[in-house]
Amino acid sequence: MFSGITQTASRQREIIEVVLSNGWDFMQQLLTGGKATQAALPPPAVLRNILVDLGPVFVKLGQLLSTRPDILPAPYIEALSTLQSEVPPVPWAEINTVIQQQITRELRAQFTEIDTKAVASGSIAQVHRAVLANGQPVAVKVQRPGIDVVVNQDIALIRTLADLASRTDIGKDYDLKAIAEEFTSALLDELDFTVEARHTEQLRQNLSISRWFDPQQLVIPKINLELTTQKVLVMQWLDGEPLLSANLPVVQRETRVDAARRQVTTLLFRAFLQQIYVDGFFHADPHPGNLFYLKDGRAAILDCGMVGRLDPNTQQILTEMLLAIVDLDAQRCSQLTLQLAKTRRADNPAQLESDFEALLRKYYNRNLTEINLGEVLYEVLQVARTNKLKLPGNVGLYVKALANLEGAARTFDPKFNVLDEIKPLMSDLFRRQLIGDDPLPTLLRTVLDVKNLSLRSPRQVEQLLDQVTSETLQWNLNLLGLNGVRMTLNNAANRLSFSILVGSLIMGAAMISAEKQTALYWLSNTLFAAASFLGLWLAVSILRSGNLRS
Repeated sequence: MFSGITQTASRQREIIEVVLSNGWDFMQQLLTGGKATQAALPPPAVLRNILVDLGPVFVKLGQLLSTRPDILPAPYIEALSTLQSEVPPVPWAEINTVIQQQITRELRAQFTEIDTKAVASGSIAQVHRAVLANGQPVAVKVQRPGIDVVVNQDIALIRTLADLASRTDIGKDYDLKAIAEEFTSALLDELDFTVEARHTEQLRQNLSISRWFDPQQLVIPKINLELTTQKVLVMQWLDGEPLLSANLPVVQRETRVDAARRQVTTLLFRAFLQQIYVDGFFHADPHPGNLFYLKDGRAAILDCGMVGRLDPNTQQILTEMLLAIVDLDAQRCSQLTLQLAKTRRADNPAQLESDFEALLRKYYNRNLTEINLGEVLYEVLQVARTNKLKLPGNVGLYVKALANLEGAARTFDPKFNVLDEIKPLMSDLFRRQLIGDDPLPTLLRTVLDVKNLSLRSPRQVEQLLDQVTSETLQWNLNLLGLNGVRMTLNNAANRLSFSILVGSLIMGAAMISAEKQTALYWLSNTLFAAASFLGLWLAVSILRSGNLRS
């Protein structure tokens, strides 16, 4: 269990020092082998500071945690969402060594120019501008030298700490071992740029066709698969700037700027709605730095390192959840949340519905334009967490993606409203769920199902009637909670039988005594003694059970 710590003792000491300096007593006791009885997360600001002090890998872990509002309350998500990997770029000589190792000499000859100055730098990689032999400008994303060793060491520590914490109440409540495995898997994926390349290509293909927006106005960078390796990613260079720092073309009338902003936000939002509700494959981290406004007026989505996937059943439930929220239907929200939950069962269904009623009551008699969908979805996850319902991780990614997108859209265009954008698409969403994009296969499947049902039904009805008339019909019923009732009835019946036996012994002894025969006197006394002993034992057992009054 301690192999992850013993192999990196110096890193363990560093973590202990960071925890001590930030005053998180619970983790301090775990790391030093003490008994951590009062399990508690540190305050959001303290947790953020700890992750920053622990370095780039833990900053990345915090960024991943910020995408899981199904695990952490809103204050933690807000604190961790501000984490940025402010890491100075690695000197060009070290970056060039990685490129030399990853790309063969023949392929390196395809570059006519590579800017030695990084245009962006993060905890995992940094980006350089380059030009190919055909004159195409590209962005070259290169992994930081030695980062894979650091990540693997920290992953070993994260798994060991999760194993230690899983033995406490907080570990059981949050299922820290499963969460640690999920996040370490995501970290390892970020070390393999071929995974990001596949994600980017799939997203570009999915968004190349749409009924909801003009695909020509949205750009997903093309990946040069020939030059991309595990540690080097080469993609199309895009001239633009992050959405929130973009300067729209100067025009004479402010209304035109507003219209341009609305056009961009509508384009991006509809693109993400298609990813979530149609494709089931979506960019899971649409923060403002990953949304670009290009110089030619188009919008772009960058960095597909983190994605989410939704199966058709989950897509349908989430679509109905949106409608239930708009209708302020607490009962339906409760039912849909149970359908999403892994356990599919609440300890107290009435309390779950009551919590949703209290949540949605805040929005009664309020205009839809005043409702922040991301905030409502966060509260839905809070209700599920309060009622100890564990939702799939992809649901948390979905909520965080929508909340991030809504936040960026409202900042870029203050008049933007999510529900106004969703309402025109709702009928198309439900039509897709009913008949799909191509109604003919759906119709044929339905006809085939009806045919099979019509062929099987007469035979099944005939079998049922045969069983009824031959008295061989059996009903298998399984009613929850009957075991306790059965045991109580058995105990009561046993005690009643025992009481009758004692009474019979007493009556038999009395009848024998009435005969006044000396020869039977010993039998009478024996019966009286046995009856007295059994009666006393019965009385003591009833008193000890505590059920005398019941």
